[in-house]
Amino acid sequence: MNPRIQVVAGPLKDSVLVLSKADLSIGRDPANLLTISDLSLSRRHCVLSRDGEGYKICDLDSRNGTFVNGVAVKESPLLHGDQISIGDSVFVLLLRDAADESDAGGVEFDEHQTQATAQLRPQDALYLQEDRVLRELPATSRLGRNLNALLKISRVVHTIGDLEQLQSEVLKLTFEIVPAERGAILLDRDGSGRFESEFGRHRLAAIKQPVPVSRTITRQVMEQRVAILGADVPRSDGLSEVESLVRSSVRSLLCVPLMVFDKVIGCIYLDTTHGERRFDEDHLQLVTAIAGIVAVALENARRLQWLEQEHLRLTTEIHLEHNMIGESARMKAVYQLLSRVAPTESTVLIEGASGTGKELAARAIHRNSPRAKKPFVAINCAAIPEGLLESELFGHERGSFTNAFTQKKGRLEMAQGGVVFLDEIGEMAPALQVKLLRVLQEREFERVGGTRPIKVDIRLIAATNRSLEECVKAGSFRKDLYYRLNVVSLAMPALQDRPDDIASLAVHCVAKLSKRHHAKPKTISLAAMECLVNYDWPGNVRELENAIERALVMSSSEVIQPEDLPECVLEKDSAPGMVTARYHAALKEAKKQLILNAMDEARGSYTEAARLLGVHPNYLHRLIRNLDLKKSLASSPSSKPNQGTTSDAIMQ
Repeated sequence: MNPRIQVVAGPLKDSVLVLSKADLSIGRDPANLLTISDLSLSRRHCVLSRDGEGYKICDLDSRNGTFVNGVAVKESPLLHGDQISIGDSVFVLLLRDAADESDAGGVEFDEHQTQATAQLRPQDALYLQEDRVLRELPATSRLGRNLNALLKISRVVHTIGDLEQLQSEVLKLTFEIVPAERGAILLDRDGSGRFESEFGRHRLAAIKQPVPVSRTITRQVMEQRVAILGADVPRSDGLSEVESLVRSSVRSLLCVPLMVFDKVIGCIYLDTTHGERRFDEDHLQLVTAIAGIVAVALENARRLQWLEQEHLRLTTEIHLEHNMIGESARMKAVYQLLSRVAPTESTVLIEGASGTGKELAARAIHRNSPRAKKPFVAINCAAIPEGLLESELFGHERGSFTNAFTQKKGRLEMAQGGVVFLDEIGEMAPALQVKLLRVLQEREFERVGGTRPIKVDIRLIAATNRSLEECVKAGSFRKDLYYRLNVVSLAMPALQDRPDDIASLAVHCVAKLSKRHHAKPKTISLAAMECLVNYDWPGNVRELENAIERALVMSSSEVIQPEDLPECVLEKDSAPGMVTARYHAALKEAKKQLILNAMDEARGSYTEAARLLGVHPNYLHRLIRNLDLKKSLASSPSSKPNQGTTSDAIMQ
């Protein structure tokens, strides 16, 4: 057959490509033999070439790497059935037909009917019935009692799925045959020696104190993969010097590793402080056998517990209603926190720079809360003058001030039963902070000019783009109000902290703004998208939306090009591997040279350089930042800032 690769995932999914003797180069650049429109691929990502009778793959220093069967490679030979992953695409190399495959490992059923000569129900099996086992062995046989106990443990542990219940039952059954005073089952997290699960119990169930465990002993068992018996700890040369054992008055101990597929997943730890009840070699053999029986059951119970928790988390995230865009790790953490806090009545403080979507997060909390069918009232504390904000919040009585011709309900009263969202709460005047604190404490307030307290049932969500903790230190924000607001804190990530979301946000903005302007949606060219992803977005999502709206207006074709984007986006230095159009590159260099010449002529004075260029000093600072000229200016002797004028000193 002709060698070929089958695409099982990615933009070219379900395609089959026949391989020739020529090298197959793969990447985003149209010059490749196989071009894939995927931003996670480099322009020249990798090459698949002939290697004798087989094939090999070479990574071309790609940004995100080339993987064979899940392992990152620089150069690797390929076998039939190997899976190659690059970006979102997954290929399977096929070197022979399906008919050539071996039947090894298959199953064939024989349909021939036979007459059963004996039948046995599982519950009737001899070795699963401890009483019959004991009858087959001498009544005084210690081996018989031990075998009976092992059979009982084996039968019981595989009927329990809950991890904590399983651990408790294993220790309880172990206490029946080992004279241990207390025991613990420790499960390792990931082979790092840090225990993910720690369960201990005493022989006397009424004792609820924690079980002391020697970290020295458990570490040795885990690392050396051997069981340890300390029959007489005080007289043992090695164990008598272990401080934790001396402190706990341990007289005898046992610690046995739990092994699954030749991997240590944890250990069973037993000890006693009674000198007359010592462990012996037979106990060591017995607990080792117990560990062999229960290890798989413990691992399965732990994995089941993790799967249930992960299922619950993912289900909650899926059903979380919100209007936010993004699937980066930072945003997934936000969704997870929102899903936890939304069903509660806790006050939430949302922190983040302007334009990060704080109000969207607040609305998501409201939409997924028991108050979802009640009002959501938003108030921007920075947008309303201080003299009017009190009336807006609390309302006023007729005649309470000039032009108060009628009684007016405040926003808090209008939100009865629902959610009040106070945006930019850091701008609230100190006098209003006192009244808001009373609302949070007593759930009541008085209208301006009123004397009757009004009870209110609301949930408060506050947001700020400033650090309230710093405001408290500066004395501009009340400490007691800060603690009342900061019950649950949510930090909205800046756009530059989640660059993986920029592309999806840009596409969403195009669709949203096209619908608003009743225009046909346009696509974003690859070069324009690279510019968007490469930019820092100090104005966050709001700035991105404005840039997309400008591009939709300025674009004269069906595709948004780099020249349709704002200058500040194009001024940013290109990312490694990103090819900038000659026109934009030349324009950027010209701007750099003009600024450097002006700063040189002005002898480092920003104000004078801005005057020479005919621009505002703030605009000059932005250009220097976007064009990354600070290092060039700092290294130039003649461009050290002139501190002679007040305006220059302020601008710096």
